Amino acid sequence: MDKQTPMQPSLAKTILVVDDDPSMRLICVKTLRAEGFTVLEAEGSSESLKILATHKQPIDLLLTDLMLPPPGFQMTSTGNPYPRVHGHEVIQRTLAMKKTFRVILMSSLSEQERKAYRIGSNQVPFLQKPFSVETMMQLVHSVLTAPPLSFDDSTMRSIAQQGVRWYG
Repeated sequence: MDKQTPMQPSLAKTILVVDDDPSMRLICVKTLRAEGFTVLEAEGSSESLKILATHKQPIDLLLTDLMLPPPGFQMTSTGNPYPRVHGHEVIQRTLAMKKTFRVILMSSLSEQERKAYRIGSNQVPFLQKPFSVETMMQLVHSVLTAPPLSFDDSTMRSIAQQGVRWYG
C-alpha cells in the first residue's frame, strides 16, 4: 500500500475556505485535508466572518473567492456584524479583527473584469481560477511561510484598490 504524505508538515495549521461554488469549495477542502490541514468551510461572507470572529482555535489562512454573491433575497441591517460582502471586504474585515492574517484571494474573473475592480498586482496573493491543485498547494505553502498581511492605514482603503499578486 502506497500512502500519500503531505508536502510539508501542516498538522497544526487551520485554513478557512470560502467559496459560494460548492464544487470549487469541495476541491479545495478535499485537497487541503489530504495535505494534512484542518479545514473549515463557508459558502459565503456572512458565514466566514462569523467563523473568523467566533472560532476558538487559531485560523492560519483565509482562502476566499472574490465574488461572493448572497444566495438569495435577504433583509439587511447596518447593525449586522456578519454582512454579505465580496471577498476583498472579507479580507479587509478580517484584518480589522485580527490585525495580522494570512490570506489568498481567488477568482475566475478575466483580466478585463479585474481591471474594472482596479485590482493591482503585488500585495494580496491571488489564485486565478481555474487552477491546478498543485498550483493551489504551492501558493498555500508559500503564503503560510511568508509574513502575514497586517492591518494599517492603507488597509482601511478597499483591498480591491490595493495590490494583489496573481498566480495560476
